[in-house]
Amino acid sequence: MRKTKRVKVLGWRWRRNELRRHSDAVEAWIVLAAWAFATAGGAVAGVAGAQAVETAQARSGAEHRPATAVLLGTVPPGARAPATYNLARANVRWTDARGTVRTATADVKAGTAVGSSVPVWTDGHGHLVDEPASPTVETARVVMAGTGVGLAGGLFVLAGGRLIRLRVERRATERWGEEWERTGARWGRRTG
Repeated sequence: MRKTKRVKVLGWRWRRNELRRHSDAVEAWIVLAAWAFATAGGAVAGVAGAQAVETAQARSGAEHRPATAVLLGTVPPGARAPATYNLARANVRWTDARGTVRTATADVKAGTAVGSSVPVWTDGHGHLVDEPASPTVETARVVMAGTGVGLAGGLFVLAGGRLIRLRVERRATERWGEEWERTGARWGRRTG
């Protein structure tokens, strides 16, 4: 048996045709609108997401302040903090901006001696925080967040358009079935 080749005709839903149903034109408009809104909405959502991350990073970076702490215990040369190669967790003491002496655990270089000065970062309340990210890392975070939010927003709109299109298709199929029930009897004898 020979296999037939299926030919795709671009824009067939937009052309005048006796076989074109009203639902075909509605589907075409739904697809066009969904893609237009997904593109525009995704771009707007991406820009808004990137600005939100950028604002949060700027606020966080403004609150981080460098401080100098004193190491309270010796860090063995082979000790390592989880997920780092040359840092280990150790107790340090520092004085915050209000003059309060604080003690906490911080990442310091392995092999550092007791009483050594180590750089730490604190927030506006005097608590230890991670070192601020470099401008390159911050830019990468902003770009990734904007891209992710933009794609998610666009996909959300496309999924909504697909649901609307499926509803239109289902209704068109129901109407086609109703019409066939009415006209099928006039075509000749019924089977079944």
